[in-house]
Amino acid sequence: MLSEPTYLTARMAAPMIEAHFARHHAASLEDADRLAAPPEAQWVEAVIDVAFWASLRREEGHPPRISLALLPPEQIRRPLLFGHKRRLTPYNLLKLAPAVEQPGIHLGVWHDADGLYIWGTANTIPSLCFVLEVVEPGLLVVKHRRLGGFGKYVNVAVLRGDHLQLVDEEHGGLADCPALRAFLPGRSLPSAGSGEVDNVLLELAATMRAHGRGGLVLVVPPGSDKWQESVVHPLSYPVAPAYKGITLRRRPGQSRRRRQDQLHRSIGVVGGFTAVDGATVITQDYHLLAFGPR
Repeated sequence: MLSEPTYLTARMAAPMIEAHFARHHAASLEDADRLAAPPEAQWVEAVIDVAFWASLRREEGHPPRISLALLPPEQIRRPLLFGHKRRLTPYNLLKLAPAVEQPGIHLGVWHDADGLYIWGTANTIPSLCFVLEVVEPGLLVVKHRRLGGFGKYVNVAVLRGDHLQLVDEEHGGLADCPALRAFLPGRSLPSAGSGEVDNVLLELAATMRAHGRGGLVLVVPPGSDKWQESVVHPLSYPVAPAYKGITLRRRPGQSRRRRQDQLHRSIGVVGGFTAVDGATVITQDYHLLAFGPR
Protein backbone atom coordinates (compact mmCIF):
# COMPACT_ATOMS: atom_id res chain seq x y z
CA MET A 1 0.00 0.00 0.00
CA LEU A 2 1.48 3.34 -1.06
CA SER A 3 1.55 6.00 1.66
CA GLU A 4 1.68 9.73 1.02
CA PRO A 5 5.17 11.22 1.61
CA THR A 6 5.25 13.96 4.23
CA TYR A 7 8.76 15.39 3.78
CA LEU A 8 8.04 18.48 1.69
CA THR A 9 11.64 19.08 0.62
CA ALA A 10 11.59 15.67 -1.07
CA ARG A 11 8.55 16.73 -3.09
CA MET A 12 10.34 19.90 -4.20
CA ALA A 13 13.51 18.06 -5.14
CA ALA A 14 12.06 15.01 -6.92
CA PRO A 15 11.14 16.59 -10.30
CA MET A 16 14.52 18.32 -10.58
CA ILE A 17 16.38 15.14 -9.70
CA GLU A 18 14.31 13.18 -12.23
CA ALA A 19 15.21 15.74 -14.91
CA HIS A 20 18.92 15.51 -14.04
CA PHE A 21 19.01 11.74 -14.48
CA ALA A 22 16.91 11.84 -17.66
CA ARG A 23 19.20 14.46 -19.19
CA HIS A 24 22.37 12.52 -18.42
CA HIS A 25 20.87 9.24 -19.59
CA ALA A 26 19.87 10.79 -22.93
CA ALA A 27 23.31 12.36 -23.40
CA SER A 28 25.28 9.23 -22.50
CA LEU A 29 27.31 7.52 -25.19
CA GLU A 30 27.32 4.24 -23.28
CA ASP A 31 25.11 1.30 -24.19
CA ALA A 32 21.74 1.84 -22.52
CA ASP A 33 21.82 -1.74 -21.23
CA ARG A 34 24.82 -0.83 -19.08
CA LEU A 35 23.05 2.11 -17.46
CA ALA A 36 20.52 2.15 -14.67
CA ALA A 37 17.07 3.27 -15.81
CA PRO A 38 16.32 6.94 -15.03
CA PRO A 39 14.37 7.16 -11.75
CA GLU A 40 10.82 8.50 -11.78
CA ALA A 41 9.97 11.46 -9.57
CA GLN A 42 7.37 9.60 -7.49
CA TRP A 43 9.93 6.97 -6.44
CA VAL A 44 12.64 9.55 -5.86
CA GLU A 45 10.31 11.43 -3.54
CA ALA A 46 9.25 8.28 -1.71
CA VAL A 47 12.80 7.01 -1.14
CA ILE A 48 13.97 10.40 0.15
CA ASP A 49 10.92 10.69 2.38
CA VAL A 50 11.48 7.33 4.10
CA ALA A 51 15.23 7.87 4.44
CA PHE A 52 14.74 11.32 5.96
CA TRP A 53 12.41 10.11 8.70
CA ALA A 54 14.67 7.11 9.36
CA SER A 55 17.66 9.44 9.75
CA LEU A 56 15.99 11.17 12.72
CA ARG A 57 15.71 7.92 14.68
CA ARG A 58 18.32 5.92 16.56
CA GLU A 59 19.05 2.23 16.93
CA GLU A 60 20.79 1.38 20.20
CA GLY A 61 21.80 5.03 20.50
CA HIS A 62 23.28 5.30 17.00
CA PRO A 63 21.80 7.28 14.08
CA PRO A 64 21.70 5.33 10.79
CA ARG A 65 24.30 5.82 8.06
CA ILE A 66 22.91 4.14 4.98
CA SER A 67 23.35 4.14 1.21
CA LEU A 68 20.29 3.25 -0.88
CA ALA A 69 20.47 2.29 -4.57
CA LEU A 70 17.25 2.47 -6.59
CA LEU A 71 17.29 -0.38 -9.13
CA PRO A 72 15.99 -3.95 -9.56
CA PRO A 73 18.26 -6.84 -8.54
CA GLU A 74 18.39 -8.04 -12.16
CA GLN A 75 20.71 -5.12 -12.95
CA ILE A 76 23.28 -6.23 -10.35
CA ARG A 77 26.07 -8.75 -10.73
CA ARG A 78 26.01 -11.19 -7.82
CA PRO A 79 23.47 -9.37 -5.62
CA LEU A 80 22.83 -10.49 -2.06
CA LEU A 81 19.09 -11.24 -2.02
CA PHE A 82 16.93 -11.43 1.07
CA GLY A 83 14.64 -14.44 1.31
CA HIS A 84 11.68 -12.09 1.75
CA LYS A 85 11.12 -8.55 0.54
CA ARG A 86 11.19 -5.94 3.27
CA ARG A 87 8.98 -2.90 2.78
CA LEU A 88 10.88 0.38 2.65
CA THR A 89 9.89 1.93 5.97
CA PRO A 90 11.86 4.00 8.50
CA TYR A 91 11.66 1.07 10.93
CA ASN A 92 13.16 -1.44 8.48
CA LEU A 93 15.90 0.98 7.42
CA LEU A 94 16.83 1.56 11.03
CA LYS A 95 17.04 -2.17 11.73
CA LEU A 96 19.18 -2.89 8.65
CA ALA A 97 21.49 0.14 8.99
CA PRO A 98 24.18 -1.50 11.19
CA ALA A 99 24.73 -4.21 8.56
CA VAL A 100 25.42 -1.82 5.67
CA GLU A 101 27.50 0.98 7.20
CA GLN A 102 30.70 -0.13 5.46
CA PRO A 103 31.64 1.96 2.38
CA GLY A 104 30.57 0.49 -0.94
CA ILE A 105 27.59 -1.47 0.37
CA HIS A 106 24.16 -0.31 -0.79
CA LEU A 107 20.70 -1.41 0.23
CA GLY A 108 18.91 -2.31 -3.01
CA VAL A 109 15.47 -0.73 -3.36
CA TRP A 110 12.83 -1.29 -6.04
CA HIS A 111 9.07 -1.04 -6.41
CA ASP A 112 6.05 -3.22 -7.12
CA ALA A 113 2.28 -2.72 -6.99
CA ASP A 114 2.45 -2.26 -3.22
CA GLY A 115 5.19 0.36 -3.28
CA LEU A 116 8.90 0.36 -2.49
CA TYR A 117 10.70 -2.62 -1.02
CA ILE A 118 14.24 -3.59 0.01
CA TRP A 119 15.43 -6.65 -1.91
CA GLY A 120 18.96 -7.06 -0.52
CA THR A 121 22.39 -5.47 -0.90
CA ALA A 122 24.75 -4.61 -3.75
CA ASN A 123 28.49 -3.98 -3.83
CA THR A 124 28.61 -2.78 -7.44
CA ILE A 125 26.02 -0.73 -9.27
CA PRO A 126 25.75 0.50 -12.88
CA SER A 127 26.51 4.01 -14.03
CA LEU A 128 23.80 6.63 -13.53
CA CYS A 129 22.20 4.61 -10.75
CA PHE A 130 20.25 6.79 -8.30
CA VAL A 131 21.96 6.57 -4.91
CA LEU A 132 20.76 8.22 -1.71
CA GLU A 133 23.22 8.49 1.17
CA VAL A 134 22.06 9.16 4.72
CA VAL A 135 25.05 11.09 6.09
CA GLU A 136 23.71 12.16 9.48
CA PRO A 137 20.34 12.99 11.05
CA GLY A 138 18.44 15.19 8.60
CA LEU A 139 21.27 15.31 6.04
CA LEU A 140 20.83 13.37 2.77
CA VAL A 141 22.90 13.39 -0.43
CA VAL A 142 21.61 12.27 -3.84
CA LYS A 143 24.32 11.05 -6.21
CA HIS A 144 25.03 8.62 -9.03
CA ARG A 145 27.84 6.53 -10.40
CA ARG A 146 30.14 8.49 -12.68
CA LEU A 147 29.96 7.68 -16.38
CA GLY A 148 33.69 8.04 -16.98
CA GLY A 149 36.88 9.38 -15.49
CA PHE A 150 38.27 9.01 -11.99
CA GLY A 151 36.02 9.33 -8.99
CA LYS A 152 33.14 7.04 -8.18
CA TYR A 153 30.20 9.39 -7.70
CA VAL A 154 28.72 12.67 -8.82
CA ASN A 155 26.72 14.59 -6.23
CA VAL A 156 23.35 15.77 -7.55
CA ALA A 157 21.55 17.32 -4.58
CA VAL A 158 21.98 17.87 -0.86
CA LEU A 159 18.95 17.95 1.43
CA ARG A 160 19.34 19.21 4.98
CA GLY A 161 16.05 19.55 6.82
CA ASP A 162 13.96 22.03 4.85
CA HIS A 163 16.94 23.24 2.80
CA LEU A 164 17.64 21.95 -0.71
CA GLN A 165 20.87 22.54 -2.63
CA LEU A 166 21.29 21.36 -6.21
CA VAL A 167 24.91 20.85 -7.23
CA ASP A 168 25.97 23.05 -10.17
CA GLU A 169 27.39 20.47 -12.55
CA GLU A 170 28.55 23.05 -15.09
CA HIS A 171 30.52 25.62 -13.12
CA GLY A 172 31.55 24.02 -9.86
CA GLY A 173 31.01 27.32 -8.04
CA LEU A 174 34.30 28.81 -9.30
CA ALA A 175 33.27 30.77 -12.38
CA ASP A 176 33.69 34.06 -10.52
CA CYS A 177 36.98 33.07 -8.87
CA PRO A 178 39.60 32.99 -11.67
CA ALA A 179 42.51 33.45 -9.25
CA LEU A 180 41.42 30.50 -7.14
CA ARG A 181 40.79 28.40 -10.25
CA ALA A 182 44.27 29.23 -11.54
CA PHE A 183 46.02 28.36 -8.27
CA LEU A 184 44.32 25.12 -7.26
CA PRO A 185 45.49 21.94 -9.01
CA GLY A 186 43.90 22.63 -12.40
CA ARG A 187 43.10 19.07 -13.32
CA SER A 188 40.88 18.69 -10.27
CA LEU A 189 38.45 21.33 -11.43
CA PRO A 190 35.93 21.38 -14.29
CA SER A 191 37.58 22.76 -17.41
CA ALA A 192 35.53 25.28 -19.31
CA GLY A 193 33.30 23.60 -21.85
CA SER A 194 34.84 20.15 -21.53
CA GLY A 195 32.69 18.77 -18.74
CA GLU A 196 35.66 16.62 -17.71
CA VAL A 197 36.74 16.54 -14.10
CA ASP A 198 39.69 14.91 -12.38
CA ASN A 199 38.38 14.56 -8.86
CA VAL A 200 41.62 14.11 -6.93
CA LEU A 201 40.79 16.87 -4.45
CA LEU A 202 37.24 15.60 -4.04
CA GLU A 203 38.47 12.05 -3.47
CA LEU A 204 41.00 13.38 -0.96
CA ALA A 205 38.18 15.19 0.84
CA ALA A 206 36.16 11.95 0.89
CA THR A 207 39.09 10.14 2.50
CA MET A 208 39.34 12.88 5.12
CA ARG A 209 35.64 12.58 5.87
CA ALA A 210 35.96 8.81 6.18
CA HIS A 211 38.58 8.96 8.92
CA GLY A 212 36.39 11.41 10.84
CA ARG A 213 39.28 13.34 12.43
CA GLY A 214 39.06 16.50 10.40
CA GLY A 215 42.10 17.75 8.57
CA LEU A 216 43.76 20.69 6.85
CA VAL A 217 45.37 20.55 3.40
CA LEU A 218 47.82 23.28 2.40
CA VAL A 219 48.33 23.52 -1.38
CA VAL A 220 51.60 25.23 -2.32
CA PRO A 221 53.38 26.07 -5.60
CA PRO A 222 55.79 23.39 -6.85
CA GLY A 223 59.51 24.07 -6.60
CA SER A 224 59.16 26.69 -3.85
CA ASP A 225 59.97 26.53 -0.13
CA LYS A 226 58.37 29.86 0.77
CA TRP A 227 55.51 28.04 2.53
CA GLN A 228 58.02 26.99 5.20
CA GLU A 229 58.24 30.63 6.32
CA SER A 230 54.65 30.32 7.59
CA VAL A 231 55.02 27.20 9.76
CA VAL A 232 56.74 26.28 13.01
CA HIS A 233 60.20 24.73 12.80
CA PRO A 234 61.56 22.14 12.96
CA LEU A 235 59.01 20.36 10.78
CA SER A 236 57.51 17.43 12.64
CA TYR A 237 57.09 15.11 9.66
CA PRO A 238 58.79 16.22 6.44
CA VAL A 239 58.52 13.80 3.52
CA ALA A 240 61.84 13.46 1.67
CA PRO A 241 61.82 12.85 -1.16
CA ALA A 242 58.31 14.09 -1.84
CA TYR A 243 55.71 11.35 -2.27
CA LYS A 244 54.52 11.38 -5.90
CA GLY A 245 52.20 8.38 -5.93
CA ILE A 246 49.19 10.38 -7.11
CA THR A 247 50.97 11.62 -10.23
CA LEU A 248 52.70 8.42 -11.33
CA ARG A 249 52.11 7.82 -15.02
CA ARG A 250 50.23 4.78 -16.27
CA ARG A 251 52.69 1.99 -17.02
CA PRO A 252 52.77 0.58 -20.57
CA GLY A 253 50.08 -2.06 -20.86
CA GLN A 254 48.42 -1.05 -17.59
CA SER A 255 44.65 -0.97 -17.88
CA ARG A 256 42.65 2.11 -17.04
CA ARG A 257 40.92 0.25 -14.21
CA ARG A 258 44.24 -0.78 -12.62
CA ARG A 259 45.54 2.77 -12.94
CA GLN A 260 42.44 4.12 -11.21
CA ASP A 261 42.80 1.55 -8.42
CA GLN A 262 46.43 2.59 -8.00
CA LEU A 263 45.43 6.24 -7.94
CA HIS A 264 42.74 5.57 -5.35
CA ARG A 265 45.27 3.82 -3.09
CA SER A 266 47.72 6.71 -3.44
CA ILE A 267 45.03 9.22 -2.51
CA GLY A 268 44.23 7.03 0.49
CA VAL A 269 47.87 7.22 1.57
CA VAL A 270 47.88 11.02 1.45
CA GLY A 271 44.41 11.22 2.99
CA GLY A 272 45.53 9.09 5.92
CA PHE A 273 48.16 11.64 6.89
CA THR A 274 45.51 14.37 7.12
CA ALA A 275 44.29 12.64 10.31
CA VAL A 276 47.54 13.67 12.04
CA ASP A 277 47.28 16.93 13.99
CA GLY A 278 48.48 19.85 11.86
CA ALA A 279 48.39 20.54 8.13
CA THR A 280 49.13 18.22 5.23
CA VAL A 281 51.24 20.02 2.63
CA ILE A 282 50.88 19.11 -1.05
CA THR A 283 51.92 20.91 -4.20
CA GLN A 284 49.72 21.88 -7.10
CA ASP A 285 51.07 18.71 -8.73
CA TYR A 286 49.77 16.60 -5.79
CA HIS A 287 53.25 15.85 -4.39
CA LEU A 288 53.18 15.27 -0.62
CA LEU A 289 55.86 17.42 1.07
CA ALA A 290 55.05 17.19 4.78
CA PHE A 291 52.35 16.50 7.33
CA GLY A 292 51.80 17.76 10.85
CA PRO A 293 53.25 21.32 10.54
CA ARG A 294 51.60 24.15 12.43
